[in-house]
Amino acid sequence: MFGRINYYFSRIMHFFYQPHFNEIDAYLDQEESRHVAKVLRLTSGSKIDITNGQGTIFHCEIEHAHHKKTTLLLLNKKKESNFPTYRHLAIAPTKNMDRMEWLVEKSTEIGIDEISFVLCHHSERRVLKSDRLIKKAISALKQSSKSYLPKINELIKLDELLQNDTSDTKSIAYVDFNNPVAFSDQIVKGKSNLILVGPEGDFSMKEVTKAEEKGFSQVSLGPSRLRTETAGLISVHLLNLFGK
Repeated sequence: MFGRINYYFSRIMHFFYQPHFNEIDAYLDQEESRHVAKVLRLTSGSKIDITNGQGTIFHCEIEHAHHKKTTLLLLNKKKESNFPTYRHLAIAPTKNMDRMEWLVEKSTEIGIDEISFVLCHHSERRVLKSDRLIKKAISALKQSSKSYLPKINELIKLDELLQNDTSDTKSIAYVDFNNPVAFSDQIVKGKSNLILVGPEGDFSMKEVTKAEEKGFSQVSLGPSRLRTETAGLISVHLLNLFGK
């Protein structure tokens, strides 16, 4: 039994996502079952790990592998602790959606709790379909064996975010090379932290002023001029590095 648990926690096995996993009637939905039976060609007795995206890992044995419904036997489970600091990235989507898909994927791998998309004055993309971004997050979750799936929000106007956000610490990454305030110094451990990243043309001064009126502090991400998605990913990295 000890050897089994030790192997389980090493995470060296196939990893699946089932948001409504039923411990009593354990099975995989059709999409994941097809992956088991048709792609991986797993059989009865194979061991797999499943997460519900809310921090729980279920270690299971396949009873019957079928491409429409794979039935499972639950062996044990583990609830993982979430990151101590709430990490929220709000970002204006780029014109090229591939960049946002890349950002969601890499942010999920590194660790992020919530990603919001905002419509700004200089935004080039004014329509956003979140379904594909959610799929990218799920794929990254499984690839990196994460147990928490980030919340991916629909595109909203910047004013709406500024009006409704209740984060403990609010930062806006505005390109100002004379600003000595580093984002890393503004991160508060154990609290909810929001970092706001603008579009390719950056925020307008009117938007920066509105953000400051709502409690946001201007912060720097370093001396380099960064692409939007690069600034977003650096922000996620800093939240993980200094929020731990």
